[in-house]
This record gives sequence, structure tokens and C-alpha cells, in this order.
Amino acid sequence: MPILARTRAFAALCSIPLLLGAVPAAMAQEPESDPVVATVNGKEILRSEVLASAASLPPQMRAQAEQLLPVLLERLVDIHLITEAASAEGLETDEEVVERAAEMKKEVMRQVYLERLVDSEVTDEKLQEQYDAFIEANPPEQQVKARHILVEDEAAAKEIIEELDGGADFAELAGERSIGPSGPRGGDLGYFTTGTMVPAFSEAAFALEPGSYTAEPVQTQFGWHVILVEDKRDSPVPSLDEMREQLTEELTRSIFQEKLAELRDGADIEIIQPEE
Repeated sequence: MPILARTRAFAALCSIPLLLGAVPAAMAQEPESDPVVATVNGKEILRSEVLASAASLPPQMRAQAEQLLPVLLERLVDIHLITEAASAEGLETDEEVVERAAEMKKEVMRQVYLERLVDSEVTDEKLQEQYDAFIEANPPEQQVKARHILVEDEAAAKEIIEELDGGADFAELAGERSIGPSGPRGGDLGYFTTGTMVPAFSEAAFALEPGSYTAEPVQTQFGWHVILVEDKRDSPVPSLDEMREQLTEELTRSIFQEKLAELRDGADIEIIQPEE
């Protein structure tokens, strides 16, 4: 890694808190593959400790832990040195340190409590129930795949229909004549449901059979349209795996709300409004 890039990376890493402690199981290594990579005043630093320190980094940086190993090691050496210096000054029993450590302990307790609550409540069975309820509440909708040619007046739209009746290619005409943003794409609008377009346009499109176009121009607030429907289908149904992350977030929020309601219901809470 170039010196400048390494310096910048090191500065970024040092600005992120490091939680020292046990090596996460996922990052632990067998002793024979876990060499000592540094010593600080006689204390050994294992390769696994350096990789474990990446757990406090953003996801995109954690994925590069191996490449960042030299920078992470330098950072960990500095952390050890600062810890030793603080200990040498007797800060382990310092009143401020003890107070902050107590607050950190409370925060860790809250995190562990919520993590264990989620682990116990967010089950495959409940995710399946959430998924089934979503599918029931959101049944597939009919979609059409259409193209259109948008012009400013009815006469121009009728001329286009006459050209189509004569065998002209719809996409080519759209590219040449349409004033709409889809013109350069041959008028392609992709698939859409009934509520996506303005009512007059949607009604005309869904009334057509695939392969047919409007026999009369369709007027909307945007101008005059000639519409070609290429296909009709039901909207795709997302799989459970595709929705797993969304469903997990929704279920987690629901669990938190239920637990907070339960805790509040069993607590003696008095809200004291300050005097104005």
C-alpha cells in the first residue's frame, strides 16, 4: 500500500472506536494458523486479534480486513500503547473512568438484551407468517407492457395510426415522431399496473389485447397518444428469500414495540412536565 494511501487509511481507522475483547468466533483461528504478528512491551498480538479489530469498522472496510492487515496492526499497537499508558497513570480506578465504564456497561446490557430478544423471537416460522400475510394483502395485479407515441394534436395522432395501418413499425415511428421522454426508446414504457398511468391512458391500454394498438387517439393532459400493448401478465410475486431482510426489519420493529409496551405496562412511570 503506498505511504500516502496507508496514512489516510490509518487516519480513518483511528477515528473509529475499537472494542477490545474476545475474538469473535467467526474470526477465531486455529493456533497453528494464528501466528504472533507483533509484540508490545513483551505482550503478544495474534493475527486473529488484528482481524477481530476490524469488527468495529464499516461493512465495506470489514470486507477488506486482509488487505488492511498492516494498517489494522499499526492501529492495534497504538491502542495497546495508549492502554498501557493509561494504566500506568492509575486510571483503572479513576472516578471518571469508573463512571464512564458503568455507563458503557449499561449500553452493552441494553444491546445484548435486545439482540437476544430478536434472536429468540425472529424465527423462520414467524417470518413465514409475515410473508404469507404480505402475499395475502398484496395479491398479484395485472400488468401490461406497452409503447406509446405522444404528439401535440389529434390530427398528428390520426396520421400515425394511418401509417401503422399501412404497416409502419411502431418503435421507429415513436423514435421519429413522439415528443414524450420514451421516444428515444421506441416509446417503450415497460410493464405497469392500472394505477401507474393517468386514468384515460390506463383505461385505453388495459382494454387492448397484446399485439394491438389504439384505433383512435387517446387524449390526456400531456397531449394525444397512440398506444401499443405488447404483453399482459400478473405482477411477479417476490419470494420469501427476496423479502427476508424487509420482513426481518418489520418483525424486529414489531417485537420492540410489543416489548416496550409490555415493559411500560408493568412499570410505575410518572412524566413530570417542567414549568414554563
